[in-house]
Amino acid sequence: MKIKPLTLFLTVLFQLLSVTAFSQKTADLHSLLNKNSEFIFPQTPDKISKALHAKTIFYEDANDEKYAKWITATGLELYCSLGKNNVINEMSFDVPDHKVLAIEGLPYGLVLNKTTLQQAKTTFSKYNTKTQKLGDDSEFSGGSKLVFKKGNHYTILLFDAKNLLKSIGITTELVDPAAN
Repeated sequence: MKIKPLTLFLTVLFQLLSVTAFSQKTADLHSLLNKNSEFIFPQTPDKISKALHAKTIFYEDANDEKYAKWITATGLELYCSLGKNNVINEMSFDVPDHKVLAIEGLPYGLVLNKTTLQQAKTTFSKYNTKTQKLGDDSEFSGGSKLVFKKGNHYTILLFDAKNLLKSIGITTELVDPAAN
């Protein structure tokens, strides 16, 4: 069987494009994680900016609460509220919906857009995980939220309707949804 040169060229081209379109990137968080792959708190915006090689973007919400975010070259976005003297004791990690990237090198060895709900349940079962379905009013409608406490921090993992990890939040206290 002979393969025409054009067919071979197109096959190779599409394979290369699919590899780059769905490539896995590594977050450069090494200096922000401890030996157990846990995010180290407290942090400062300067230290995070230096580790990520990304500029800190400061902003405030309607209640004059202060926040910071970083957008990395890999496509990973980090968000946090700022405490007294700009101390950081919580962090959120996600990738914009329009970017089809798997980001590894995150806390607890998680991989955005790759770790599944079942994998997370199995991995964190010793921390008394709680899972709930996300409603239609959620950013990830039909998905799930998995929450567990390890040490002094709660971790909130959000999964889409395909059960793929979309967001990681680490905080010192859980906010009651009824508070809003």
